[in-house]
Amino acid sequence: MQSTKLAFDLSLVLARIEDAIRAFPKAAMFELAERGYNTLFEQLISCIISIRTLDETTIPVSLRLFAVARTPEELLRLSPEQLTELLYGSTYPDQKAYTMLGIAKAAVEQYNNQLPADYDSLTALKGVGPKCANLALGVATGQAAISVDIHVHRVVNRWGYVAAKQPEKTLKLLEEKVPVAQWIEINRLLMPFGKHICTGTLPRCSTCPVLAWCEQVGVTQHR
Repeated sequence: MQSTKLAFDLSLVLARIEDAIRAFPKAAMFELAERGYNTLFEQLISCIISIRTLDETTIPVSLRLFAVARTPEELLRLSPEQLTELLYGSTYPDQKAYTMLGIAKAAVEQYNNQLPADYDSLTALKGVGPKCANLALGVATGQAAISVDIHVHRVVNRWGYVAAKQPEKTLKLLEEKVPVAQWIEINRLLMPFGKHICTGTLPRCSTCPVLAWCEQVGVTQHR
């Protein structure tokens, strides 16, 4: 059956989404950057905190940590137990504490206190995956990078813009299709859009600003 949807126009879709999400909180990394926590180290550490953790928790936990330690040297002055306590509220705080201490140690011992603004170097650090490496690089340095979290993965597949079962595959497909100039915008816009409008269950299709372009792949019920 031939689709009745409009031919997909990513620029127009993103513009409509930008208008639609103005009333909602910004994605955590972008919010923290606007508050001045915009170094590559701070962004990477906040992204580690955000793993399997809601933004409503990620931001206050990040702020609590940064009140004590904002640099690799300051973080290394904390014991694993102290750091775990600061990370309370996020998921797996003890595991994240050891990951962060490893990142800080590498920054101090291998990179003269400055993490390299390089995807391969960041993903070589234990516990740093493609999502956090790309998001930190995009927000902190302005490098063209696409970060695919659960929201981005769900939204672009629901549109029918890509077809992939895993976020890693979605990332590769988006890198092939999305103009480089729009790479950072993908997470900035689609994360809050997916959280508040194109939700995992009962998406708000009836009031969605981009329904005319969305194939609604996998949607069986909606609001």
